Amino acid sequence: MAASIINIEDGMPKVDGAMKKLKLELNTMRRIGIHQVKVIHGYGSTGTGGSLKSATHECLRVMKSEGRIKGFCPGEQFGPFEKTGRSLIEMCPAFRNDPDWARANDGVTIVVLK
Repeated sequence: MAASIINIEDGMPKVDGAMKKLKLELNTMRRIGIHQVKVIHGYGSTGTGGSLKSATHECLRVMKSEGRIKGFCPGEQFGPFEKTGRSLIEMCPAFRNDPDWARANDGVTIVVLK
């Protein structure tokens, strides 16, 4: 089963709006039984990592600490040579078939829901 996609970059929203959308969509997906999610946040126009990416990772850290998600992996660590990527695959082996596996895509983050 392919991951569901949440594109918080679409329409170039401000961080607050993008985080509201992210939380709402993750909660909805969890309620309907979806466990594999790919968040598209982009990498930022400055080339140093964008504000949506940073805010997404912070939001997901909080959600994980609260027990609302199982885990997440930044796209650049989503591969066989990174501990975070390997542990995410252990949680959800189906992600091994994701097109971004081992591609170091800085513009996405992979999430496993409870």
